Amino acid sequence: MKSRFPRSLYSEGSEPDPRFSLANERTFLAWVRTSLALIAAGVALEALQVPISPEFRLTSALVFVALGVVAAIQAWAGWWRTEQAMRRNEALPGLSTGLGISLGVLLGVGFIVLGVFL
Repeated sequence: MKSRFPRSLYSEGSEPDPRFSLANERTFLAWVRTSLALIAAGVALEALQVPISPEFRLTSALVFVALGVVAAIQAWAGWWRTEQAMRRNEALPGLSTGLGISLGVLLGVGFIVLGVFL
């Protein structure tokens, strides 16, 4: 397929069952939604002037925005690695950043809680 992007991915291996590729795309879109939600949370913390300590509010907002960027990178990298594994008829890769993003969200919420009480 010369017209499909990215060519380097679609030029190797064999075409997997379309249901699997569509499921992979849905997972990609779920990560994109998560990324947008994390970025929106960070922007909202600053834009709405939530009544917490300004230092903790800014730190928490930056954590959420950074996690949103990481989730967007995970979306693309996860889609690529899974599509590549399917085309090569290999085992599917595991989630590489899920634990880090989860811990980051807990850290961001922790900063908010600290900002409320300090």
